[in-house]
Amino acid sequence: MAELNASPEKNGDKKVRKTNNLRVDLTAMVDLAFLLVTFFMLTTTLTKPRAMDLAMPVDGPSDPVPQSRTVTLCLGKDNKVLLYQGMPETAMPSVLDFSKNGLRKALLDAKERIYAATGKDVVVLVKPSNHSVYGNLVNTLDELNISQNSRYAIVDISAQDIDMLKKQSIY
Repeated sequence: MAELNASPEKNGDKKVRKTNNLRVDLTAMVDLAFLLVTFFMLTTTLTKPRAMDLAMPVDGPSDPVPQSRTVTLCLGKDNKVLLYQGMPETAMPSVLDFSKNGLRKALLDAKERIYAATGKDVVVLVKPSNHSVYGNLVNTLDELNISQNSRYAIVDISAQDIDMLKKQSIY
């Protein structure tokens, strides 16, 4: 606690000013501070990193997928995506962006169209080019997750796909 010590008023015949020495004991305050720090450290929950689950295929024989069920996404420059269904030779490509009415709408439409025609899920092939950025791949995976496409693969881009990107001026 606090103590107040007074010195004597007279020292012989001389008058001495009265001085008060004030001493405050801060032990209780320090204890309280450490208790509060400990309490908040123990009761605080730290943010957990959020990561998307990515299922990788097991080694073994693969089943062929008909071209009527495949949709290919070629990632180009300037945040653009080239989307086509089937084989690149017979494809009618469309250039999309990452907006809500762009890639997401196209993926949902393709999913509905393919499921109505075949009764099976769509298989999406994602092909990032050398001119795409990593954020485009992450955005594509997010759009696939939002549109609930569970069958997709990230594969290398072919020369035919690069030619298609060059024709659309997004390579």
